[in-house]
Order: sequence, then structure tokens, then C-alpha cells
Amino acid sequence: MKKTVFKGSGVALITPFKDNQVDFDCLGKLIEFHIANKTDALIICGTTGESATMPDEEHIATVAYAVKKVNGRIPVIAGAGSNDTAHGANLCKKAQEAGADALLLVTPYYNKCTQKGLVEHYRKMVSEVSIPCILYNVPSRTGVNIEPKTVFELSKIENIVGIKEASGKLEATIEIAKLCGEDFAIYSGNDDIIVPMMSMGALGVISVLANVMPEQTHNLCQACLDNDFKAARKMQIEYLDLINALFSEVNPIPVKAAVHLMGMCGPEIRMPLSPMEAQHLEILKKELLAHKLIKE
Repeated sequence: MKKTVFKGSGVALITPFKDNQVDFDCLGKLIEFHIANKTDALIICGTTGESATMPDEEHIATVAYAVKKVNGRIPVIAGAGSNDTAHGANLCKKAQEAGADALLLVTPYYNKCTQKGLVEHYRKMVSEVSIPCILYNVPSRTGVNIEPKTVFELSKIENIVGIKEASGKLEATIEIAKLCGEDFAIYSGNDDIIVPMMSMGALGVISVLANVMPEQTHNLCQACLDNDFKAARKMQIEYLDLINALFSEVNPIPVKAAVHLMGMCGPEIRMPLSPMEAQHLEILKKELLAHKLIKE
């Protein structure tokens, strides 16, 4: 029986920066905000956390800070993938040493390896650690898709316990569930299809939306876990326009702007990402106002 890292809403947390350094004071406040508002797991230094622009030393220091701040109250899942297998394996080991409860491992990007290459890549990385590992499939960003049959092959490895499936293809979720069974955790990587994916057996979401609506995202997932899909469907539809606004530009540009508008962090984002375009920002403000997340 594989270990389930969490069920419900895992926030793909932003990384607040100030003067091109991690703003740890702000990060601590964000972590407390999420724990107080029912977030079920914390994903640190993932895509939304701008890990691609974080040197290893800074990356691991941020993981270690999150682990210490959370202090066992909810699971801390560290992003630790790479397009260089040796580098990724070393990052996995350091994240485990920093105290992470689990790892989220994005597919190698740019190289565009084969499915066989994916199996060997992940096999090598997870062999360096003993904590649970979650695959992260996001082909729109990495250029490579983990096919369901490859997920099944990887699921045979003891400490690969689940997948964040962000291809946006519901049929992939269904096929993975069919091949891997209930012992293998599936998490939605797309906020706009949480309910459809959970209706097919996903245990929750690794969410951008949860940065601004943690309790609501938890409640949506809990309704699915309680088999109350009527209530969950209502929430999914209610939040759709805000979700779309949070993805009107590449993540995490809009969500970082949103958290700043809510007064919870500074606006700083690392290049090559750039500040939000004015027309998209106005739409985002409108949606935040509609959900009473900011005031006029």
C-alpha cells in the first residue's frame, strides 16, 4: 500500500521576493494564512514558486524555511525536478535533507526525452531518496508528456506514489486511474477541471487558485471527497471566471499580482517574467472584487 501524501487542496505557493531575495517574513505570513484557512498541503518551490529562477542554495533554503515554519501541521511538498537527471537527483536528496515530507518532480524540459528516457530519469532521481515522490506532468510547459502507460510503469517504483496531471486531458486521468488503481494518487494540476478529475478518482488539486481562495478551494475538494458533486459543481462554476483571470497570462504572473493586490506580498517577479499587462490586470481586479477578495 502506497502512502497518500495528502487529500484535498495543496497550494502551489508563490515565492515572495524583495530586492531580488526571498522575502522570508512575507513567506512566513503566507504559510500561516494557508494553515489558518484549511489548505491541506503546501507545495514550495514549484512552477508557481518560480523555482526555475532560484539557484539551488536559495531553493533549498526556502524549502527548509517552509518545513520549519509549518512544523508538521500540514505536509510540505518540495519541487525538485530538473532537465538534468544528475542535477535533479542531487536536488531531491537536498530537499529530503531539508525536511520535505514529499517531492514534486516535473518532467525534464527542453531535452524532449523518450518515454523510456522518462522512466530511467525518474528511476534515478527517486533512488536517491526515501520520501514519497509525485510525478508532475505539464507538457504545455516542458514539451514532453508522460503517457499513461509510462505512469503505470513508474507507479511500480515504491516511492513514486502519485501524479500531478496537468495535461488538461481528462481522458489521461481516466486511463491512469484504470491502469494504476486506487493505490496511486492523482491530483489535478488544472483549477478549471478539479471536479471532473475528482469525479474520476483524483484525490485533490495542486492549485494556483488556492493562493487567493484557500478555504474555498479546500471546501470544493472536500465536497468531492464527500461525494457531494452537486455542491462541488456549483463552486467550480462560480470560481471559473476568477480561475480564467489567474491564467490570462503565464502562471505565476497573474496570481502574484493578485496576492499583491490583496496586500499579502510585494509585486516583485523574476525575469524573464514581466509585470501583468494593464488590460489583463483590470480583468483580474474585477474578479477579485466580485469575490470580495479586495476592496474598491
